[in-house]
This record gives sequence, structure tokens and C-alpha cells, in this order.
Amino acid sequence: MRRLAAAFESGAKAPHSKGVCYDAFVPRILVTNDDGIYSEGLRKLADALRPQGEVIIVAPDREQSAASHALTLNRPLRLLQLEENEWIVDGTPTDCVNLAVLKLMKDKRPDIVVSGINFGPNLGDDVTYSGTISAAFEGALLNIPSVAFSALVGEHFSFDRCAELAAQLTRLVLEDRNPEIVLNVNFPVAEFNGVKVTRLGKRVYSEGVIERLDPRGRKYYWIGGDPPTWRPGEGTDFEAVQGGYVSITPLHLDLTHHQSIPRLKYLEETLGHATRKA
Repeated sequence: MRRLAAAFESGAKAPHSKGVCYDAFVPRILVTNDDGIYSEGLRKLADALRPQGEVIIVAPDREQSAASHALTLNRPLRLLQLEENEWIVDGTPTDCVNLAVLKLMKDKRPDIVVSGINFGPNLGDDVTYSGTISAAFEGALLNIPSVAFSALVGEHFSFDRCAELAAQLTRLVLEDRNPEIVLNVNFPVAEFNGVKVTRLGKRVYSEGVIERLDPRGRKYYWIGGDPPTWRPGEGTDFEAVQGGYVSITPLHLDLTHHQSIPRLKYLEETLGHATRKA
């Protein structure tokens, strides 16, 4: 991870090639997303990665934004091949990774899972909702190095610029190969000022539930509110993209708050007697 970060922060770029140039190693690259199979971000990312290896696309058949890490367990899933090395799934991004790794690619697993490029950012607390990032987490659970890419959208936005840098980072991750760390990458809107390795920022949510009536007078609801704000914080992903930098945040699946374990040890004795038989 240190070598990967140093390479990017020093401005190192992977050499461009028209074909695969990994000596004898031709990586298998699984590409997925949560915006669905017809997303421009998915297409641009896959095109940029093809010079690096064999690209296999397995993506939802429709938008699955905010699907988080959901698995479909209450109905069967359909897997449909559209063309060579391209499938759609009528399920979540996590379903897509599972079917790809455990079914389609079971004889030769992917060397990396690449999720995105999401149409919109995944910063701070939003990572807990993101289907884009959850697809990468599923790759990590399956012991595969994984990266999630998302982009802020606005004037002067370009998926091409994002995809080019995403391909460079993917090559570095293939060399580093640490499945325990998921990289959450967010691209700023305009030209990049550089790259920063960051921590998650803190989003201030504007809570709100919007109530409406349908034509029959029955109530229905939209979950939403005002646009989010962010708590100021040095070294955060939000600060980086606001400054025009590409943010790379290392994430991991261990949700344990390790600092609290010593402080809570007293509960073993305080409550322990209630669990012991007389």
C-alpha cells in the first residue's frame, strides 16, 4: 500500500500500450457497477482497462444506486449474456460479483474487481450506502483486490479523464495485490490538480421524509432532504475533491472499534455473573 501511494503521489504514470504488456501474466479484470449495464462510466472504464488484460463485465440490468451490500436471497437470479465477456444480472452489485466469481469465473478467478465509474461521488459516510463500494467490498470478501471509482459531476466533467487515471491505478493495484484493502477513489469535476491519499470525511445529513398523495388519495413517501453539507476536516476525501484532487481512501471490512475494547472490558465482570450458572 505504501508503494502504491508513493507512486501516485509522486505523479508516476503507468506506460501506455496498445496491447497487454504483462509479460506472461494477463490479468482477468472483473468490471461491475451500481448504475447498470448501460452506464457511460462503466463503458469508459472497461474500454480503458482492455489494454491491461481480459475484461469481463457483469453488471446489474438496471440502476441499483444505494443498494449497499445487499444480497438477493428471496428470489432466484437471472444471468443473461449480452455478448462475449459481458453479462447482466437482475440483482444488486453484490449479486453481480458473487455470480461472476463463483459461477462464471469459478475455474479462473479474476485478479481484480473494479467497480464504477459511478455517476456521482461516494464520500465520507455515504460509503455505507454505496452499491459501487459494496461491489468492491464483496471482491475483498472473496479475497480479490478491489477498487471502487466514483466521479463528481458538473461543468467540464469528463468520464474519459477519469477512466484514464482509473486504468493507471488499476495497474498499480495489480502489482500491489492486497485484497484486505479496498481503495475508494473519487474524481473531482474539472481538471485534476493531483492525487491525495485521504481519510473519510463526515457528512452532515439533512434528514427529511417527503409525503405526497397519489391520485387515489393514498400517502406515499420519498426519503430525502436538502443537499448534504460536510464538516471541515484536513486530510478528508471531501477536502481533496473540493480542491480539485483525486481522492484515494483505503477502506477495510473490519468494523471493530479497537480503541473501545480496553474501555469496555469491565463489562466482562459486571455482566459476566449473569451468564454463569449458580
